[in-house]
Amino acid sequence: MSKATRPASGSRDHDLGPGIVHQHPAVVSPRWGAMGDNAADDVFDWAARDPDRAMFSRKGEGGWQPVTAVEFAGRVAAVAAGLIAAGIRPGDRVGLMSSASLDWAVCDFAIWAAGAVTVPVYETSSVEQVRWVLSDSGAVAVFTENAQRAEVIRQAQVPTLEAVWVLDADGLDGLARAGAGIAADEILQRRRAVTSATLATIVYTSGTTGRPKGCEISHGSLTEAVRAITGAPGIRERVLTPDSSILLFLPLSHILARVVALCVIHAGTRAGYLGELSELPAALATFRPTILLGVPRVFEKLAAGARQQAETGGHQRLFGAAEATAISYSRAGRDAGVRLRLRHAVFGRLVYARLRAAVGGQVAWAVSGGAPLSPQLGHFFRGAGITILEGWGLTETAGPVTMNLPGAQRIGSVGVPLPGCAVRIAPGGEILVQGPGVFSGYWQDPEYTRAAFDSRWFRTGDLGRMDEDGFIYLSGRKKDLIITATGQNVVPTVLEDRLREHWLISEAVITGDQRPYIAALVTLDAAALARWKQRQGKPASATVSDLRDDPDLRSTVQDAVDRANMAVSRAESVKRFRILAAAFTSGAELTPTQKVRRDYVLAKYASDVDALYN
Repeated sequence: MSKATRPASGSRDHDLGPGIVHQHPAVVSPRWGAMGDNAADDVFDWAARDPDRAMFSRKGEGGWQPVTAVEFAGRVAAVAAGLIAAGIRPGDRVGLMSSASLDWAVCDFAIWAAGAVTVPVYETSSVEQVRWVLSDSGAVAVFTENAQRAEVIRQAQVPTLEAVWVLDADGLDGLARAGAGIAADEILQRRRAVTSATLATIVYTSGTTGRPKGCEISHGSLTEAVRAITGAPGIRERVLTPDSSILLFLPLSHILARVVALCVIHAGTRAGYLGELSELPAALATFRPTILLGVPRVFEKLAAGARQQAETGGHQRLFGAAEATAISYSRAGRDAGVRLRLRHAVFGRLVYARLRAAVGGQVAWAVSGGAPLSPQLGHFFRGAGITILEGWGLTETAGPVTMNLPGAQRIGSVGVPLPGCAVRIAPGGEILVQGPGVFSGYWQDPEYTRAAFDSRWFRTGDLGRMDEDGFIYLSGRKKDLIITATGQNVVPTVLEDRLREHWLISEAVITGDQRPYIAALVTLDAAALARWKQRQGKPASATVSDLRDDPDLRSTVQDAVDRANMAVSRAESVKRFRILAAAFTSGAELTPTQKVRRDYVLAKYASDVDALYN
């Protein structure tokens, strides 16, 4: 391969539309209907089975434009041919650093069709993080979103890299043209050479502690994960139907969004992609999805936004009553009395309809993963007409292992094991799992791999319990368990989730390991603080640093602390808190999926922690 930032430009007369290149002969699939060993097979199956089906929507100047199955498969085949022409061999690692987009999906499938291995890199990664992921994996080439990301890769100085293709600078079109001379049989042979044991991707953990580890995930792990999810009762019949649609905006570098995207394609559900989160409200209004995929922070922000809108209009009491009614209605289920049903109907027109309109007005189902969802939040959304199907899994399990299903839900749990998956609780509460989606090990780290397994059971590091019907309830991460100086065991996530539910609080980190009592570090939501200052008559220019010791502000935060303490025993309750001057940011205090990097935060704000115990 020659080292280049992009292939040479050329004619685009054969384009089928924006970003869609002519159909390569390799688009025809030898399979019909059944998912093959290669995770890319579904793309070609749909092109052969229903070529004119609108599988995707691409956002353009005129709105959302349909992309058919045959157009998408043609694009994948053309880029795969370009990869082969560029010298990519089976088993070569190819990086993919971009926000969520249709081109991201094209690259992922093209890499697999060429028999190579995808190495996702979060688009928010620093130079050091990019250097580690691409160097550790031995990536020989990388797709990147734009010139800005390409510059980060250049600065990383990865010695194994031979090519960098820039997506918004003719990168894919140039590759497609370069591969025009590659025979269709060669792509077909590459695809057929892939078995279920063939390595498909190396996904690096988001790194809440220590240096990210590369998880080796095979094609079989991905395809079995898709079969497990889409084969679960009610999913194909009620959620991922041919008439359903989903707007994918979470980073596709994260295993949750990636596996859900594979499930969507397998089921024939229409998918749109959005990489710029600032455009999300407008995109939801125009795309109008029936399914919403998010992490708990997404749903927390949706609820907080609705609450703040009500407060701005002077309707906080109305919203509070509607919120309480939705939660009661969800908890009661079929046992809801006449009065509760009437209140719910009234608030349905006044409040709940507006909440649903904020996500496009068509969402009936939502999927949450990546971290535990507050039961209060789950009941609120279900009572408002959007049922959140919470699931649980890890990068090492190729996505969800358990899930709440349309006909089997227990809010507060993460559901029951999916078909083919097994779960058991070890002494001490750690959750162990088995299943065809479980990874083969950590890249180039056999010692850490051995430590991750107890015989054939994978040690998840999550703590929890299982009820008599097989529903799993998480209580926190084993490594996050706090043991105070008095010997009290405290799971921090319960308190942190409750604190983040308050309209003014953005993030919270509980501390107290080997300390005399539990305390909290909190950050404030900037927009909410601006409204608080206006209502309280504080200077608009006052910063968090100016106000962190203000009695009125501390009183408001203390209300949130008192509410959070109601969820735990007196010995576990927060005794003191400290307001941090700066918000947490992705790539620093937060992972790209908005999880708090606890060890990083406690080290960075060590003086603030010490102040809590002085």
